Amino acid sequence: ICRYKEKRWDAKRLLGSGGMPSSHSAAVSALAVAIGFHDGPGSSSFAISLVLACVVMYDAFGVRLHAGRQAEVLNQIVFELPAEHPLADTRPLREPLGHTPPQ
Repeated sequence: ICRYKEKRWDAKRLLGSGGMPSSHSAAVSALAVAIGFHDGPGSSSFAISLVLACVVMYDAFGVRLHAGRQAEVLNQIVFELPAEHPLADTRPLREPLGHTPPQ
């Protein structure tokens, strides 16, 4: 999607966290579907891949989304520090870490 939308290839989007589309969720979903077709939906390998897909999607949606919100708050706190504070020159944290429900 990003390749066609931005008219360029960005490998960081494939390997990085956050953003749209979720390459991690897409990869584990494709793996689960492929195993389901190959071994059948009653196989233990499909069950394992399905659990893995659920864990990855939960991480992408829940944990990283909240970590991104915390990064936003911490960046605001550091921004409001006086210039003489030892942490005033701290590099901002990356905020878009997770996915929203539509993503």
